[in-house]
Amino acid sequence: MTKPTIFIDGEAGTTGLEIRKRLDGRKDIELVSIATDKRKDAVERKRLLNEVDLAILCLPDDAAREAVAMVTNSKTKILDASTAHRTANGWTYGFPEMTPTHEKYIREAKRVSNPGCYPTGAIALIRPLTDASLIPHDYSLTVTAISGYSGGGKELIAICEKPEGNPRGGPYCLYGLDQKHKHIPEMRVHGGLNEDPIFLPSYSSAFYRGMLVQIALRLKGMKRLTGSEMRGTTVHEAITKHYAGKKYIKVEPLQTKLEPGYILSPLEQNETNNLQLQVFWNQEKETVILTACLDNLGKGASGAAVQNLEIMLELNTSY
Repeated sequence: MTKPTIFIDGEAGTTGLEIRKRLDGRKDIELVSIATDKRKDAVERKRLLNEVDLAILCLPDDAAREAVAMVTNSKTKILDASTAHRTANGWTYGFPEMTPTHEKYIREAKRVSNPGCYPTGAIALIRPLTDASLIPHDYSLTVTAISGYSGGGKELIAICEKPEGNPRGGPYCLYGLDQKHKHIPEMRVHGGLNEDPIFLPSYSSAFYRGMLVQIALRLKGMKRLTGSEMRGTTVHEAITKHYAGKKYIKVEPLQTKLEPGYILSPLEQNETNNLQLQVFWNQEKETVILTACLDNLGKGASGAAVQNLEIMLELNTSY
């Protein structure tokens, strides 16, 4: 039986290297590489893009659009890891667990857009609640998150790994304050929202990989908007039901009593393709804190890409 061929366009970047590492040694695929001196050769790239069964694009947005335009046959499937097509018509969003039937759409798709790291955590928390009508579609949520510095790509990695440290401001840096972060449209569209969420991302120069996404809800306000009884159990049950039987998503038991020193680390799911979701309910204050923990280079990037290509090529799972 012929093995499916895969070409990673941009395999020298952070995500490309991670995908390559996860695919190396597999016996059920054939990896096709471009010669180092021809990485910017459009003719050679076009040849490879049109010869393989699946091309993974680990490129800046404009370069990804150019690569898609180079594919002139109807055979090559494309998995785009850039932001370019995550809300584009004709593209299937590559979050298999987003709805109970979404994996089927990925399997049948020719064009799949791999999700962003922050949106993976945010959408995983939001979508079960909008689908269950517990969050109104026109509600403006606030999403906060912290990532390891690898999320900033080669430039930020080089800055944070300088011997003198990070000149941009120390171990914790808040950014995206203009509310123009490229992940906001993705959160809105695939979270089932009509309004952009307020998004406050940050990174730490103290750790390379790992991510924690948080959303806070006031249950009184949600009850007034939806007319539904809102309790922590209601929220937790909706999320648990939504992801029942999903291999890579673990919904932890509802948390109602926490020790004063309880700490939730963004590093807990590193080196995995797992997404850990938690619901913290303070009944007295009528608040719920939702959290998603993932490896920004795993389920937030390369792990998700490998999961998607396995679905697209109908391969056995590698994890």
